[in-house]
Amino acid sequence: MKLFNKIKKNKTILVLLTATTIFSSCSDYLDVDKDTDDPTVAELNYLLTNIETSVAAIGDFNNNTASLIATYTHQSTSREEEDQYGLQVGNINVNNDWDSIYLVLNDIETLIKQGTESGNLVYVGIAQMQKAYIMSYAVDLWGDVPFSEASQLTAGVVAPKFDNQKEIYTAVFALIETAKTNLASNAGLKKPTVDDIFYGGSTSKWIKFANTLKLKLYNQTRLAADFDQAGFNALIAQNNFFTSNADDFQFARFDVISPTNERNRLFIESYESTQFSSYQSPWMYEILKGMNPNIHTGNPDPRIPYYFYNQLKPGQFPVDQGSATTGNPQADYWDKSTGFFSIRFGSTGPDRDKSAENSYTYPGIFTSGGRYDDGQGGSVATLATKSGTGIAPHRILTYDEFLYIKAELIQVGKLSGSASAALRDAITASFAKVDKVVANNKSPQTIPVLSGASKATTFINNIITEFTAAAAAKQLEIIMTQKWVGTIGDPMDQYTDYRRTGFPILANPLTTGKEYQLNNGDAFPLIDSQTIQNNPFQLSLYWPQSELNSNSNAPAQKNPSTYKIFWDN
Repeated sequence: MKLFNKIKKNKTILVLLTATTIFSSCSDYLDVDKDTDDPTVAELNYLLTNIETSVAAIGDFNNNTASLIATYTHQSTSREEEDQYGLQVGNINVNNDWDSIYLVLNDIETLIKQGTESGNLVYVGIAQMQKAYIMSYAVDLWGDVPFSEASQLTAGVVAPKFDNQKEIYTAVFALIETAKTNLASNAGLKKPTVDDIFYGGSTSKWIKFANTLKLKLYNQTRLAADFDQAGFNALIAQNNFFTSNADDFQFARFDVISPTNERNRLFIESYESTQFSSYQSPWMYEILKGMNPNIHTGNPDPRIPYYFYNQLKPGQFPVDQGSATTGNPQADYWDKSTGFFSIRFGSTGPDRDKSAENSYTYPGIFTSGGRYDDGQGGSVATLATKSGTGIAPHRILTYDEFLYIKAELIQVGKLSGSASAALRDAITASFAKVDKVVANNKSPQTIPVLSGASKATTFINNIITEFTAAAAAKQLEIIMTQKWVGTIGDPMDQYTDYRRTGFPILANPLTTGKEYQLNNGDAFPLIDSQTIQNNPFQLSLYWPQSELNSNSNAPAQKNPSTYKIFWDN
């Protein structure tokens, strides 16, 4: 595993290594048996905080896989190898997530052991829930991975076997129930408070998260031949899931850069970078704008200015590379009516690789803690007040996502109820989530509230009208599309959703029809043949080759375009 790269890019690991190092020196000075200034084990509270910081980094932007998966789900685009589904063996961001998972798993096992021995079972339950989360994440990304023999170096296991992915899920389901028992016991003299960054030590919130995560995993496996219907029914009967966005499982970010940068990782990747690595997706933009002829046509989404910040004003000619003489904007993708400027997935156009840093659209206030688009434009590079605060959480599993899961389960017949009502609740909660993120952002801008606004009500009513008139397959597509839109900036679950349902429909350069519908009427239309796709969609990611090379029990490298996760039917 490339520990150096991980440690170099995550200072919290340095803290963790310092806190958990066992010092070999001892002293019999004055017959003292225990040196309290030189502990041999980390305290539970320090372990927990470092674990949660590390867990929050998994699947995030900047140094981890979110940038890659966001391109695979068309929440963003890129010029890098992830374009056209071309991730290669040894991709450093993928390796970073692998290393992050197994580094933090060591510390989770330490916390479980120490908490069990001392009888502090609330700490144990929290650690077990994070183990359940990261191991289900690992299966969803890679399939078979080390589990039963992982983190057993002290027991002499230097080459852990890769366990069957389905068996890992079974163990994760059981682990969640064990964690709930430990959490509900309230046992132990030590109880987490501020050291629990996710829920402040609230066992009731952790149990809600446990149930909601378990429901998500049941939903992902609902097409499996041996689906655990009895377990699913028992979970539904408990009826103890997220009830508001106050229950969201997310990691807060702050406008702090020292001693470590605590801003949103997508904000760091875009606003604080010297050059772009990911770009805003024209495919998602056109769906949000109501331009796609197959879904939500003519129903513009009022979340657009919260999702994207345009440096160009509506009607403003691209300032970097446009030719005022010919009128050619020399843009790979530019909507003159709004100023949205980006590159297309799979583009081979002549303007794809040009530098246009003062024209590109940035991620907005909701996705990154960046700037709300008030239509006034302005270069992020030259106007510091345009950059935003970077205060936006890493959303992992949220209340609105739970409601989309509920809507899906109703629509496919796994739950009783009204799918349209559940969908309305989910979209309404997504709008409320935008307002919540904005309210916490400390932006100096005056930003309108979405919830209850007439444009929001009209949009939601139009979605429900579209849903009611649709056939069953289209209804599922609408649910999954709105879930994809509502969770922009949190692409992992949407990568899973697309693999198991085929929705949302993604831009496809291989089709014969128009891929993008934009027509500026400026005599320089998009040329559809200038988008290509040379690689098949990857159904899982390559295992890190460094792990396969060093682990004698590792399998041969996979073909990610044919290697399916077991729930992918």
